[in-house]
Amino acid sequence: MFNDKISDMLTRIRNANLVKHKVVQIPATKINYQIAKVLRAEGFIKQFETVIKDKQRYLFLYLKYSEKKQKPVITGLKRVSKPGLRIYVTSQQIPTVLGNQGIAILSTSQGILTNYQAKRLGIGGEVLCYIW
Repeated sequence: MFNDKISDMLTRIRNANLVKHKVVQIPATKINYQIAKVLRAEGFIKQFETVIKDKQRYLFLYLKYSEKKQKPVITGLKRVSKPGLRIYVTSQQIPTVLGNQGIAILSTSQGILTNYQAKRLGIGGEVLCYIW
């Protein structure tokens, strides 16, 4: 079994993008569900759904590709805060990703938010990952 559920999710998305899969299966956890909601709201994935398969819950993420060249919309993913080294920021230290081309996903007291939402609310938190 894996310890870091977020890193596992990001690795599965990265690997699926490399081989141009349309759907990626991820174990369903509360944090993975919230990250999937953010990815859908920001336009990085088409849709996601929760499926029960063999008495286990899974998230099926439908990946998005560009129309012309079938290039993935998600070009990069980076895990920032790890179980061995947590990275926390205040509302003034919230990072920007690639000159506002990507998003940072934060775990805050208000839930899982993007860097833009956290700046607007004026709250900091743990920086989970960068997606661009």
